Amino acid sequence: MKTSIGMYTLVCVVFLMSTIALAQRAEAPDFRYDVGGKINDMTLTQGGTMVVATNDGLVGIKPGTNDLLFNFQDYGKVKPEELIFVPNAPYLVVGQTGFGAMTTKKAVIDYISGKKLFSTEDNGWKLIWTCDVMMPQNKLVVSGQRRAADKYANAVAIYNLESGEQEHYFTMKGSETISGRPLLLKGGLILPTTKALKKINIESGSEDWSIKVDDIKWMVADETEKEIYGFEISANGSNTKVHKIGSNGSLLWEDAHKVKGHVSNFEILPQGLAIVSNVDNSGKSGLAKLASSRSESKIGFLSASNGEDLWDKAPKTKGYVQHFYIMEDGILFGIYEGGINKISFDGKTLFKKPLKTGENILTMANTSQGLIYITSEDANIVNLSTGDQVWKKPLKYKRADAVSSTYDEKNSRYLISADKNLFSVDANTGDVSTLAESKFDGKESPTGVEVRNGGILLTSDQNMMMLDWNGKTNWHEYHRAPGKSAFGAILMGVTAVAAAATATAAYAEANAHRNKLGYYTSKGESYADLGDAMSMATGASVAEMLRRFKATAATENAQFILTKLDEGVGLVKLNKDTGAKEKEIVLKDKKPVYEVDEFGGVLYYKADNNSIFAYDLKK
Repeated sequence: MKTSIGMYTLVCVVFLMSTIALAQRAEAPDFRYDVGGKINDMTLTQGGTMVVATNDGLVGIKPGTNDLLFNFQDYGKVKPEELIFVPNAPYLVVGQTGFGAMTTKKAVIDYISGKKLFSTEDNGWKLIWTCDVMMPQNKLVVSGQRRAADKYANAVAIYNLESGEQEHYFTMKGSETISGRPLLLKGGLILPTTKALKKINIESGSEDWSIKVDDIKWMVADETEKEIYGFEISANGSNTKVHKIGSNGSLLWEDAHKVKGHVSNFEILPQGLAIVSNVDNSGKSGLAKLASSRSESKIGFLSASNGEDLWDKAPKTKGYVQHFYIMEDGILFGIYEGGINKISFDGKTLFKKPLKTGENILTMANTSQGLIYITSEDANIVNLSTGDQVWKKPLKYKRADAVSSTYDEKNSRYLISADKNLFSVDANTGDVSTLAESKFDGKESPTGVEVRNGGILLTSDQNMMMLDWNGKTNWHEYHRAPGKSAFGAILMGVTAVAAAATATAAYAEANAHRNKLGYYTSKGESYADLGDAMSMATGASVAEMLRRFKATAATENAQFILTKLDEGVGLVKLNKDTGAKEKEIVLKDKKPVYEVDEFGGVLYYKADNNSIFAYDLKK
């Protein structure tokens, strides 16, 4: 199933839990790691390296030997909010600030190779203003103040992330500092500062031009790199100004265009700039709330020549834009609160009327019949030209916390699991029927549906159920949960921090094709698509990460369930096609902290305060 990607990125890890027999004890792991300090957090990266935060620093683990991949102790204890995992790139940025800005520290680690590529101490920086990984160029752009050897100069440097070597270095004039994320182009480096916007010639280090546009926070260029859009955010974050600058330093718009709210999405098109901004007034009260706009997304389309809004009347959203896709004839968008609409580039509504949908649009994707949408309350296919519904009877169900779907190619039908029912929708006729009622034990509902060679597999944390093609139950495995595991809370905390720390521009670079409506595909194919944004980058670590994106999951034929075994709490490995037990790993802890790398086929288990055990799940 292909779905829209929001943060960052996105961390592609699966935590699966269920039961086993043929005990492989926790005392005899395939690999064991002494991390040297009390374990505070465990994060499985997109590239497959386990990064462990301890009281002494950061440790990297990549099974194959009992040796640590890296042990970064330069800054001592590192808090989760001090870590940024760069989306769709093999890099980890560590940042620390003491009681004064003069103690600011930054380091960049390649978590695939284990190499420390940059640090303030090793590279002669006293303090750092910005430290940005640029993909697909695979460069690091750093700005800040140098140490005494360089007379405490304010400077900017570019480093090669394949080698860690400094490629370019520029000093700045006076007290001028960088105000936002620089923009690295083929023809030079665009620097936003507190006094101006300027272009630096990378080869000579000289200043090509400077214009009086200050406090730009981030920028993006068109494909030709001849036109640059800069985004200036107001002090309170309530408004954004959009500037357009030519590659020669000329202001292409006489006046900046003011947008309400914070820009969350944009796309540079031949016709102009499509832009989405979010207005959030939830924290306001009294007269301030009455005077402000409602909390919702604003959609605009700006003229490429002068920055004016080309639409006489912007489409009403009445909520937040959750999906935003550029089509050949216009813009298609879906609202979290419910509703899908399509508008042409000249501001005309292309659907006969806005399409009403349930809340929380989980999926919007292309099919041979039109646009399929699946929400927490309903599903249908829509004619992308008219907005008419294709299925004779829309599929509706009670609002479900867990909705999953897949396409059954053998029988030409969509399978949607929701509200403890498995629905079948004929891909040719649109006829909707209830294929099966999934009675899971432990008060669970299915969270996954998968087409296997022998039938349809429904899964949850503690249940697996195989149905035949007519919906009859072939087998059902249930293994009672031993109690709530602590690992989930740890992961979600780190993920939220990483998402919050990822800037809009960096996110856009990592998800270059996020505004293109994809075809309805399997989860594995969607995961492989993540590598497309990296395909232009070079380097051994990038290549290794790409191979992981394109690989088939090592545990695609097994599910792991946490349960109580005869000898204590542990994981059981179940065959997805037969339900048979294939392996048992006793963890003994009543609330074990562990993570399963589905693609690498490794179980990581926190054996004690200082130790991580790793088990090869492919055996």
